Amino acid sequence: MTSLKILQGPEIGKKFDLVAPLAVIGRSPECDVVLDVAAVSRRHASIELGSGQTLLRDHGSRNGTYVNGQRVVEVAELRDGDQVLICDVLFEFRSLETAAKLGGASPTASSLLAPMAVTADEGEGSSIMATLDVGRGASSTWQTSAKPETQLQAILEISHNLGKTLDEKEILPKVLDSLFKIFVQADRGFVIRRPVENGPLAAVAAKARRGEEGAEMRFSRTIVEKAMNDKQAILSADASSDSRFNMAQSIADFSIRSLICAPLIDGDGEALGVLQIDTSDQRARFTEQDLRVLAGVANQAAIAMDNARMHESIMRQQALERDLELAREMQRTLLPSKSPDVPGYHFFQHYESAYQVGGDYYDYIALPEDRFAAVVGDVAGKGVSAAIIMAKLSSDVRFWLARESDPVAAVNKINAAFCAYGWDDRFVTMILAIVDPKTNEMTLVNAGHMPPLLRTATGTVEEIGGEEAGLPLGVMDDYEFEAYRRPLAAGEFLTMFTDGFSEAMNRDRELFGLERLAELAGNQSVTSACLGPYILEEVRKFAGSFPQSDDMCLVCFGRE
Repeated sequence: MTSLKILQGPEIGKKFDLVAPLAVIGRSPECDVVLDVAAVSRRHASIELGSGQTLLRDHGSRNGTYVNGQRVVEVAELRDGDQVLICDVLFEFRSLETAAKLGGASPTASSLLAPMAVTADEGEGSSIMATLDVGRGASSTWQTSAKPETQLQAILEISHNLGKTLDEKEILPKVLDSLFKIFVQADRGFVIRRPVENGPLAAVAAKARRGEEGAEMRFSRTIVEKAMNDKQAILSADASSDSRFNMAQSIADFSIRSLICAPLIDGDGEALGVLQIDTSDQRARFTEQDLRVLAGVANQAAIAMDNARMHESIMRQQALERDLELAREMQRTLLPSKSPDVPGYHFFQHYESAYQVGGDYYDYIALPEDRFAAVVGDVAGKGVSAAIIMAKLSSDVRFWLARESDPVAAVNKINAAFCAYGWDDRFVTMILAIVDPKTNEMTLVNAGHMPPLLRTATGTVEEIGGEEAGLPLGVMDDYEFEAYRRPLAAGEFLTMFTDGFSEAMNRDRELFGLERLAELAGNQSVTSACLGPYILEEVRKFAGSFPQSDDMCLVCFGRE
């Protein structure tokens, strides 16, 4: 099965199974892998599944597609374990077919243990006398013929030791301790894995009966690779008498007479590593019965390691959720706690992030000469990175509105500062409305945002300031913005919003749309003082319980 799993971004852990020959990734609901992220193109990229290879193709997206940190120029080949970055969303690509060709999948970085001073030889491999399939589903067909007391000892010893810990660093030494009690002829034991993804094999745990832990201990890479690649437990012959090992120091120095090894297969059928034990006693060679017992031990150890990894993942997720909840509370403190108290004016505002933290932004700012500013912004992207940008933008807006009396000059400075931060491919749409209650004149400066809706005293609804709208913040550092000015008459009401309202989606994946929003704003049966809550309620009714993928921000104000 070929799949994409989200490692970073919204919906961490979500998995997309790729079953069709062509899977399209993008923001459009029609895509196979839908990413509700503003910076993602509607049809951003696609994955083509062929018989010989898997290709990732970028469809000329604005923000690009990356594989393992390298930008894709038109097309790139995907291999098992590759990481695909699309804007803020990081995927892990998994393909069992590719993994088999490459010799098994590598463990994730979070499950690795520090390697010991143990090295591998470069020999061809010893004579293989027996193998036992231990791949996914194979365990149900084992016909164990080991002595009953040996089976019982193995099960009780391993179950007792592995059941007492959820720390993988403690699991592996316990496994080796148990193996030495079960196989009294064993001289050395190893747990062999890849400490670095796609790196060389190394022993992450080792044990020697004669106190050789401090010395350099070697294992045969050839047999280990075969066990992992074929997902087979292996019994080798007298390695020291095999001519193919004449140049292998690990075999010659220790005079290995016999060894058995079994792969550690996780719940997804992937080889996590290998358990191996060997002996130099010619009279106590391992048998096929021993091989079956070791395969059973490896199966239990792999389950314990899987449980340990899941426990670690849950603990990390809980810590992340606590951090995100704290970030959510901190972000809330950046938003106004109440509406402004301006005689003759009434206000309504609503903010709701799609995830723990959001990238939408609004603010009310008191200005000199009793003027006030209402600001609405939408940071491209979602999650923590968008929230950080939002926090910085909030600070910059307040600073420059305090420094510059002219709204256009203030937005020019805000844009220049945003560009200077060097946030590659990040931008913000923002609309700023400044009102002087003495003259009731309103000034709008629009940086790439949707024009606000104005309901006039006669009940008509119109978009205003669209012709004067400029580029989003962060696109061009020396861009000169324009202002739209008009008096705000008694009874007129302005509605500013982010696309979380206009693109609210129901279970049929139908968007609410600007036309419906304008109809709500023009409803004559609703007074202007009740218009904000009315819009919010109607959009919520439309969306129902369907989860929204975009932040929702609404700011309304008008004259009584």
